[in-house]
Amino acid sequence: MNDRRHNFNAGPAALPLEVLRQAQEEFVNCGGAGMSVMEMSHRSAAYERINDETQSLMRELLNIPDRYHVLFLQGGASTQFAMVPLNLLTAGTVAAYIETGSWSTKALKEAKIVGEAVVAATSKPDEFRRMPDVSDLAIPERAAYVHITSNETIQGTQFKSFPDTGDVPLVADMSSDIMSRPIDVSKFGIIYAGAQKNLGPSGVTVVIIRDDLVGRAPEHVPTMLRYETHVKDRSLYNTPPTFSVYMMGLVLKWIKAKGGVAAIEKENAEKAALIYDEIDRSGGFYVGFAHPDFRSPMNITFRIANEELEPLFVKESEKEGFVGLKGHRSVGGLRASAYNAVPLESCRALAEFMADFRRRHG
Repeated sequence: MNDRRHNFNAGPAALPLEVLRQAQEEFVNCGGAGMSVMEMSHRSAAYERINDETQSLMRELLNIPDRYHVLFLQGGASTQFAMVPLNLLTAGTVAAYIETGSWSTKALKEAKIVGEAVVAATSKPDEFRRMPDVSDLAIPERAAYVHITSNETIQGTQFKSFPDTGDVPLVADMSSDIMSRPIDVSKFGIIYAGAQKNLGPSGVTVVIIRDDLVGRAPEHVPTMLRYETHVKDRSLYNTPPTFSVYMMGLVLKWIKAKGGVAAIEKENAEKAALIYDEIDRSGGFYVGFAHPDFRSPMNITFRIANEELEPLFVKESEKEGFVGLKGHRSVGGLRASAYNAVPLESCRALAEFMADFRRRHG
């Protein structure tokens, strides 16, 4: 489709064109049901099949062990910032947070409202340009869990390996890099992620939770904020975001058809290299924000040495069909979010535009 833009939005973000076309074809008659998925009762057999198939695909692609539950909830990762401590941070325990940027800081803030939470490691002195050293993490006594943000969307940094927390559950916000690379789910107690970056449209939040963490919520925690509520009813306790779950199922089928998560990881590395290579060979015209050892392939953050050129860069890029390249309002600069569904051709086109802009304004 010639009128499609090069979409580098940070979320909601690009969706596979094949998925959008299939959803378009099924929009008024989903799976032969004679109605749109948005018209189906979430109690119907037709929708339950969509729910169950999407959960099964998630399990298959991430190789999720049987002792974990897959939940489809609402409220985004921001609700999980509160839901995790509400369920796990019981009286007499402390939550340990690894502070790596904007989103981990917000998660820590919510935990402190619920109970005692401390910073176990931080990269704040380095302006969050890197991930902190977690090879010898000092986990406090009485720790209920250790929380990490695997990929900081705003700063553009990513954990390349995860801390070993022993018997203390490791909880991870993987909103911006889930399904972008293989992970060992058994290393985590809880993984959660908003879908609107790599999994589908906004509206659904995935939670992967280990059996032993399900029933820990104190009695005062409201029903809708208890993991056990949603485990018991297979994410169908209340009306779920049915269209978002349906779309996520189509995206997961697309990932499987491309060869699974390992194939996606390889393509993501190739896409990110096109843009990072242009930054590195620019002779200082472009300056990467993240330390090279911790660069995210999902969120590529950079500045122009002459920052006065950045508004012009955004303006010219938009005229050339690029969207989403302006950095987050809290830090400024420039950012290209090259999630799973961003085509290789878009990343190549961006690298070429960056090179041309440098030649004209350098």
